[in-house]
Amino acid sequence: MNNVVKCHIKKGDTVIVIAGDDKGKSGKVLQILPQSGRALVEGLNFVKKHMTKTEDNPQGGVVDIEAPIAISNLKVSK
Repeated sequence: MNNVVKCHIKKGDTVIVIAGDDKGKSGKVLQILPQSGRALVEGLNFVKKHMTKTEDNPQGGVVDIEAPIAISNLKVSK
């Protein structure tokens, strides 16, 4: 049995966060993750990720990246 969540949100929709730390903020959906029931929204839910030095990132250090948000915490904005 698969755990795919049926969702009311599509890639490219503008959504409003209705619960959590980013409540009231809005952004554009970049990606839907149906297996985990989450969506990646532009400019919301930033987390800190520690990056090692690489050829692409010679400085390394701590970088802010967007993390997925639960689809149940999102509402399509009109």
